[in-house]
Amino acid sequence: MSFQVKAAGHASGSSRFLLSFVNMDVIDLHTHGIAGRDTRCGHVEDLLAIAEAQGAAGVSSIVLSLYPAAIPVMRGQLVLVREAMERQERGSRFEARGTRNEEEPATRNPQPATAFAPPGAARILGAHLEGPFLNPSRAGALDAAAFLRPSKAAFGELIEGFEDIVKVMTVAPELPDALLLIGKASEAGIVVAMGHSDATYTEAQAGFKAGARSVTHLFNAMRGFHHREPGLAGFGLLDEQVYVEVVADPYHLDMKTLDLLFRVKDPERVIIVSDSVRETKMGADDAVRNASSRLLGGSVTVAEAAERLVYLGFPEETVTGAITTNPARLLGL
Repeated sequence: MSFQVKAAGHASGSSRFLLSFVNMDVIDLHTHGIAGRDTRCGHVEDLLAIAEAQGAAGVSSIVLSLYPAAIPVMRGQLVLVREAMERQERGSRFEARGTRNEEEPATRNPQPATAFAPPGAARILGAHLEGPFLNPSRAGALDAAAFLRPSKAAFGELIEGFEDIVKVMTVAPELPDALLLIGKASEAGIVVAMGHSDATYTEAQAGFKAGARSVTHLFNAMRGFHHREPGLAGFGLLDEQVYVEVVADPYHLDMKTLDLLFRVKDPERVIIVSDSVRETKMGADDAVRNASSRLLGGSVTVAEAAERLVYLGFPEETVTGAITTNPARLLGL
């Protein structure tokens, strides 16, 4: 499959794309934040605001991505994710009944349903732990000082009591004891993705055999493809079963790289993610970089990325699947 750019200025942020993914369950498996909020802000209202912003951009469901940090910090963030999910659920019940939750006591100033789950907000499905069991040599924009060596004890301490809401965990499979951790996480029902990794092709293959099922933002923050060592990127391209995340904004991957990906990879195993961060702005696609010009995260939502790809000539059915049925299948929805 090849494509041709239909018009100039497609990545400028000034153009508007032609498609609208309405009446579809659009899912973003990897979003840290958007519009000035992220999962580190420390208040449940920030997580609900992220869901509102994503919903306003056409995204139906999100998995909130946590940055690597000390285990007590990450557990505190998981508490907030759970509370945000519960508040959305309560709000949905309020709206359906037109009354307060019967399980909760009446208050002198009851809040309307829209205080918890405004219509159009993206549903929070759970959490994605992007770390802390990652390779410092492939930290990318993450804080390598927060990375931990994989261990059964550390894994148990991190997720205990949150097994039901941790949906995805990114792990570097080449680290000592990482394969054991991947197996434990997979047994717990967590989708293990391989990323922030210097894994060789063989090490990535071992990670898949241990239970990993996806690759986090293919090509980014990993060993690059080399003609004598394809690495994790090569494994993601060539293995027929593994899913791959793709940040499809104008900056993370060259369009020819995306063309290669969609030529080689089974389209049912490609998942477009935003990797959006606090600095990502709704309705704009300016690169999100730090003072050293390092990319901090994605510049657009998954709906905007998909519209752009279709506008540029990628098949609409393929692109639509990458933001709807493919992530749903990976999560077992």
